[in-house]
Amino acid sequence: MEKIWLKSYPEGVPAQIDTSQYSSLVHLLEESFRKFATRNAYACMDKIITYADVDDYSRKFGSWLQGRGLKKGARVAVMMPNVLQYPIVVAGILRAGYTVVNVNPLYTPRELEHQLNDSGAEAIIILENFATTLEQVVTKTKVKHIVVASMGDLLGGAKGLIVNFVVRNVKKMVPAFSLPNATRFNQAISEGGRSALKAVDLTQDDIAFLQYTGGTTGVSKGATLTHRNIIANVLQNDAWAQPALRSEPKIDPLTMVCALPLYHIFALTACMLMGTRWGAMNILIPNPRDIPGFIKELQKYKFNLLPAVNTLYNGLLNNPDFAKLDFSGLKICNGGGMAVQQAVADKWLKVTGCPIVEGYGLSETAPSATINPATAHEFSGMIGLPIPSTEVAILDDDGKEVSLGQPGEIAIRGPQVMVGYWNRPDETAKVMTPEGYFKTGDVGVMDERGFVKIVDRKKDMILVSGFNVYPNEIEGVVAAHPGVLECACVGVPDANSGEAVKLFVVRKDPSLTVDQLMDYCKEQFTGYKKPKYIEFREDLPKTNVGKILRRELRDEKKAA
Repeated sequence: MEKIWLKSYPEGVPAQIDTSQYSSLVHLLEESFRKFATRNAYACMDKIITYADVDDYSRKFGSWLQGRGLKKGARVAVMMPNVLQYPIVVAGILRAGYTVVNVNPLYTPRELEHQLNDSGAEAIIILENFATTLEQVVTKTKVKHIVVASMGDLLGGAKGLIVNFVVRNVKKMVPAFSLPNATRFNQAISEGGRSALKAVDLTQDDIAFLQYTGGTTGVSKGATLTHRNIIANVLQNDAWAQPALRSEPKIDPLTMVCALPLYHIFALTACMLMGTRWGAMNILIPNPRDIPGFIKELQKYKFNLLPAVNTLYNGLLNNPDFAKLDFSGLKICNGGGMAVQQAVADKWLKVTGCPIVEGYGLSETAPSATINPATAHEFSGMIGLPIPSTEVAILDDDGKEVSLGQPGEIAIRGPQVMVGYWNRPDETAKVMTPEGYFKTGDVGVMDERGFVKIVDRKKDMILVSGFNVYPNEIEGVVAAHPGVLECACVGVPDANSGEAVKLFVVRKDPSLTVDQLMDYCKEQFTGYKKPKYIEFREDLPKTNVGKILRRELRDEKKAA
């Protein structure tokens, strides 16, 4: 395959990265812990911990886990939002020689039970706010060791006590639970400090993370990510960001905003791991849905990096206080997880002076696969170029490459691509080609410069009288209407055309009517693309990362 994208690479970005410089992800993390020991690593609720603190706490936590008698490679689940314990626990699990199973803390008991049993997790670290969920299913799983954390654990004496009191008794955020054999987080750290962490012989082929995915399209599957997969993506992202980071004014140490949930692969790599690589400070935001509270936190720092999804960017922009922040230090804003809309990108650039650099990836690719140049000055609507050591092919339904500029399924090959789905060779076989490409299920085109554009997900495409309608296009245009806050587009059954376009809209302007929006769409779209139905809603179903769930809206219509 001719790598036509290499000619479009920014100056100084290598075509390949060398993963052999680290024997494991632990090797990479410990190098940064030593190198940046005195630097601030994480800030949360006005408490700051250094890289030396993360080193010390994670060493003790890893030692505690080893003391439970778990064998190398054992799966350990983590079920917490963005709190200081998260990076400590993850580093501790990896250093002890185990595999991290990231769990969404808002899972229902049914979802949690499935993930714990599917992964075979033997231990779990959970924030007490969600412990009642675990209590309902723990006896039906293989979990033998439970560590319960609280919001105030690492905040220090009086403040920690006050925060815990408020969270438990004033805000009533901790439902009653009974896990009699659980160990408290601070107790685990204390006990772990009494013995040394035993060195584990890890290789790049050992499994670092089971990153669950596909829960909205069927049974959730664990993408098996090795130490090599994660090392590769950290080094790829590092190389890609350098042109922007080296530009004047150079800033070191960097400050990152981590509002995306760390249990999601986007934040795990873009915030925690990249932050550690660069010796940056991560501002942890436990609840980004509280936009006023989020902005209040941002007022305290001069931040340089802000990765987010479209809905989060949009939410910030629609709060008048956001525009009053100091954006003079902002260097890179990465957009991913869902399509970034032109209207949001344009407004973001106008307000902050920093363009959204859209990228693309999946849990199965650890996650980055394509990114726009970090030095881009404007939003392109593209998902960028294949990053170093990555190949992208656009395939037809028979698995053959299509001509340049033609749509087809995006397929990715590179050292960041998972080794398969955990214990699901059948599912793995469906998505991997004999040549080692991972088939994403997304439809895209590549232009003559090597830039890729997503047309849509295969399953989201709407077929109206034989014509393909792509929801991303409809949503992008409708979102630009001044009266629209958010929107989602799905296909619904139609006796005449097979399917018709239905639009769900959250209004910014309460006076906006269906007729007004229909007239706007009539101006913007050819006949078959125009929505046949428009329904106003107070909100739209979303994942915890803020990605709108079209499937839920489609299924809702089928059930009606």
